[in-house]
Amino acid sequence: MNITDIRIRIVKKDEHKLKAVASVTIDDSFVVHDIKIIDGNDGYYIAMPSRKTPDGEFKDIAHPLNTPTRDKLKQQVLAAFEKARLEQPAE
Repeated sequence: MNITDIRIRIVKKDEHKLKAVASVTIDDSFVVHDIKIIDGNDGYYIAMPSRKTPDGEFKDIAHPLNTPTRDKLKQQVLAAFEKARLEQPAE
């Protein structure tokens, strides 16, 4: 798997744990939208796109199948997020 593009959309509301939303393109041929970047108790983490089931649970719509792939995705998305934060104009 080769991640060929990551686009970050910063969320402007500081009071929320959701800090940004990412779209990731894989091999210039497949895109996954709505990967959330969340500020958790132990730092930033990513949450894959999900939907709410009738019983109130959230189930991932798309997700990595193994830990090395998840780690690679997390590392690259969070690096792109940090870069986008640094490039963001001061308010």
